[in-house]
Amino acid sequence: MKISVIIPTYKPAEYIWECLDSIEKQTFPKHDFEVILVLNGCKEPYESKIREYISKSDVNYNFIQTDEGGVSNARNIALDNVRGEYITFIDDDDYVSASYLEELYAMSSAQTMALCYPYAFCDGDMKQLQYSMTEQYNARVKNGRQDYQQARKYFSGPCMKLIPMSFVENRRFDTRFKNGEDSLFMFLISDRFEWVDFTSENAVYYRRVRANSAVTAKRTFANKVQNAAKLIAEYVKVYAVTERDYKLKFLITRVLGTIKSCFY
Repeated sequence: MKISVIIPTYKPAEYIWECLDSIEKQTFPKHDFEVILVLNGCKEPYESKIREYISKSDVNYNFIQTDEGGVSNARNIALDNVRGEYITFIDDDDYVSASYLEELYAMSSAQTMALCYPYAFCDGDMKQLQYSMTEQYNARVKNGRQDYQQARKYFSGPCMKLIPMSFVENRRFDTRFKNGEDSLFMFLISDRFEWVDFTSENAVYYRRVRANSAVTAKRTFANKVQNAAKLIAEYVKVYAVTERDYKLKFLITRVLGTIKSCFY
């Protein structure tokens, strides 16, 4: 198996079918990838609807239901069941273009992580939003293969890229955190990062911005500061305690980004 697509979902609305439909349309050979779909923290009527959908599909699905909630827990369960040489994460309210897997795989190697074209839009309106990730793509794509730290904005989360499973090994998302855990996970596996390269603009990750999503949910400043302090302590612990090859410059950017997040 070449690629494992990981999709965590919780009480999904109609947008999940758009996500799964985009997987059905992939130009990458269906026998070369699997989809690990983890329904977490809920069961019916979602499980029955999902099972009905995948029963009609020729995509290789591994559907898992767990009563324990949390996107990090769902992703960890998926990682424990991966069969692919590479992994890619897709949120259930997002979707991808038809050439997404094909182009990412073509640009990847054991030393190079492939990054795609990000496209943000508001739920209910496909008009493209201004998005820092798109700006990062436009600024970096012309330089081709480059040091991963040149595209460090891409490492605030696990989506929009193809990650060699050899980078991950037995490392997992820290379920103690509800905010910032994505960036922490990317730092945790960054000891294996070397190069990044970019697909064409045809390999698109469509990020749906929803007002009531977990990402856009409002938190108090005090809660943000408390969470940031714990995250920074964990970053420093990972860097200082392990014998892995973490880069100080990358650590500093993660810490500064965590502090900056308190003011959004």
